[in-house]
Amino acid sequence: MTDPIHIQHTDRHLVLLHGWGMNSAVWDDLAGDLPPGVIPCPIDLPGHGDRRFSPRLGDLWSWADACLEAAPERAFWLGWSLGALVALAAAVRAPKRVEGLILLTGTPRFVRAADWMPAMLPETLDQFHAGLLADPAETLARFLALQVRGSDDARETLRGLRRRIAERPQPDADALSIGLDILRDEDMRGRLPDIRCPTLWIFGTHDALVPPAVAERIEILMPGALTAVVQGAAHAPHLSHPHRTREIVRTFLARTEDPGAGPSEARTRP
Repeated sequence: MTDPIHIQHTDRHLVLLHGWGMNSAVWDDLAGDLPPGVIPCPIDLPGHGDRRFSPRLGDLWSWADACLEAAPERAFWLGWSLGALVALAAAVRAPKRVEGLILLTGTPRFVRAADWMPAMLPETLDQFHAGLLADPAETLARFLALQVRGSDDARETLRGLRRRIAERPQPDADALSIGLDILRDEDMRGRLPDIRCPTLWIFGTHDALVPPAVAERIEILMPGALTAVVQGAAHAPHLSHPHRTREIVRTFLARTEDPGAGPSEARTRP
């Protein structure tokens, strides 16, 4: 039997994808408190932060390809909101490169449908589209406020979110418009059974954009996935409830480090 003392642990990479209108500065706190051997790799979405935008980046799949080009050859991927959709697409596009998924207040479909009621009304995104043309700065401010609405200590979370956004260049207007198109039009529900890597979905009890009831749907569509709900959090649990969110992420990464973990363990909630 191998002596556990001599087992070699290799470093693992964790790609971090932010949400719509944000930038990779939102990960500063989480990236600084990962388990030993986990290397954070924050990537700005196309047209956000320091990442330039190109007209060829017109849909979800091209955004996933762009992030794959910037990512390590093999890594865990953590995506927040719109970043969660991009991470899902990357896992479908390049399954051998995505070792595991953490989807933070993400959903396979952001807008409501007859068979998908726990979601935003399409009119909400249409209003943001119209506002983006009239007043981009005000539209971003409204979206930031919506992300923390109902959260414990919402005012302080909003201040922190605004401060992080201001640390990087303003997002490209075309990228913002296409990002809203992706949120409105994409439906990844049919792709979930194709994703075989370990997957964790994290929701907030007070999320006004992705209701926590999505967790029940995920457990049906993706039976092997883990789900966790952060009490008192809205759409940005990593900012409003950083300690609990980091605990959930660290537990998942530690669990997936054990190659002997069986299916019964994989279905245990963090």
